Amino acid sequence: MMPTNIKRYFITGLLIWVPLGITIWVLNALMATLDQTLLVLPELWRPEAWLGFRIPGLGVLLTGLVVLLTGLLAGNLLGQRLVMFWEGLLNRIPVVKSIYGSVKQVSDTLLSGNGNAFRKVLLVRYPHPEAWSLAFQTNVPSEVSAQLGEDWLAVFIPTAPSPVNGFYFYVRRDETVEMDIPVDMALKYIVSMGVVAPQSKASIYPGD
Repeated sequence: MMPTNIKRYFITGLLIWVPLGITIWVLNALMATLDQTLLVLPELWRPEAWLGFRIPGLGVLLTGLVVLLTGLLAGNLLGQRLVMFWEGLLNRIPVVKSIYGSVKQVSDTLLSGNGNAFRKVLLVRYPHPEAWSLAFQTNVPSEVSAQLGEDWLAVFIPTAPSPVNGFYFYVRRDETVEMDIPVDMALKYIVSMGVVAPQSKASIYPGD
């Protein structure tokens, strides 16, 4: 049987190396994926062709540059017309139209600076009246609001440990509890399945 001190030191070592190892693994996988963008370049333009060796991470720079240039291009009148033409072309393809349209609406809502997505963290009764779940308030479509009225909220209830999956419900406003925590902290609770210890408001908002 392993002595208590050795077991404690072993667990302490795991607590240091496991998060670090997973972080390195995720970053390495992400970097390797983004490095595939270098394959779009002509073979003579690739760094290993004129340096003689591969430099990891250059694909990240290329991807960032492409995204930045795309944003600059789409920011002017000509670029906006090109984007409209491209989106109009995609919207004429039956299957692509449904996928692209749905993904674009979600990305526009989440990434837009003036969007209202996931701005509040709520507690809602789910999956039964005696249980509470963390949820994020989203937007109620005008058609639904016209039928239900202003006393109803649209909420997204993510599943643990993968917050990208979940359920979309309409609940009464007076049957929810608004939480005084930021969205990113609520996501940590969900991803860690509650393992992340709650923090005080002072630690969450260090500037207050």
